[in-house]
Amino acid sequence: MFGFINLNKPQGFTSHDCVAKMRRLLNTKKIGHGGTLDPLATGVLPIAVGKATRLLQFLPTAKSYRALIRLGMQTTTDDLEGEIVATHTTDHLQEQEIVSCLSIFVGQIEQVPPKYSAIKQKGKKLYELARQGIEVEVPKRQVKIDKCQLVKFLPGEFLEIEVDIDCGPGTYIRAIARDLGNQLGVGGTLANLIRTKSCGLDLAQSTLFDSIDAQIENHSFELIAPDDLLSHLSRFELDLDESKRWCNGQLIQLTDESCEVLAKISQEIITTQEQAYARVYQQEQAFLGIGILVQEQDKFWIRPKIVCKNFDS
Repeated sequence: MFGFINLNKPQGFTSHDCVAKMRRLLNTKKIGHGGTLDPLATGVLPIAVGKATRLLQFLPTAKSYRALIRLGMQTTTDDLEGEIVATHTTDHLQEQEIVSCLSIFVGQIEQVPPKYSAIKQKGKKLYELARQGIEVEVPKRQVKIDKCQLVKFLPGEFLEIEVDIDCGPGTYIRAIARDLGNQLGVGGTLANLIRTKSCGLDLAQSTLFDSIDAQIENHSFELIAPDDLLSHLSRFELDLDESKRWCNGQLIQLTDESCEVLAKISQEIITTQEQAYARVYQQEQAFLGIGILVQEQDKFWIRPKIVCKNFDS
């Protein structure tokens, strides 16, 4: 089995629980997930099966969420799983004031992750230290947020707002809820979270456990082809002989036909100081894996990084 599942994670399950359940359903051990979701959160949890677990690192990193933020309440965990530590009135808050505050979170920002998180410090997860009553200073991290937009304004005993958030990896939505509340002077906590997009997968096409179970039962279950989620990477095709040599670990020189795209990629490598990865195919046929583009003088080569095909001679 080789591919991905767009799982709609149910509430109350950890991401690890979901992997364990998929192992039982598919009767296979080699399964992983892309991007942890808290137990209270629902929505898109990418599941990789078989050798596709090695491709998780190359999937698109952008994520989208629909968050319900409760203003006027602070908790120990920055969500409703924690103990309430303070409450404040929110009667004075106006919609436009909240919209203005949300704009502060757009861009490259510094964020302090919640104390109850899986980040490790001195070999222990922060939530383990927090549960033991050990106070630690949580280091700030740089995160990128592309959108933080008010969707609904819901007055009540506590003012709640729905917010759509587009962000990069490593962003804590609980921290946004907490910091927004602090910015408004009333405190805030995350009341509900749905991940609507992750690793190039959308909530609208996601599948529940029951549906997967039924598809397996009637023999209609299919995995998402790995290269369907890798279209953001450049594509290069090798002929039969090159494909065989590449799958056996050899560097392959790329043709002049690819010069224009290779020159662009080369400039991106120089600008970002990062390696450039690409999808590799046997001409008009099978997806072979992921390669690293290498430039030596005016020549370009592609080196195997992840080989997904056992090549038949």
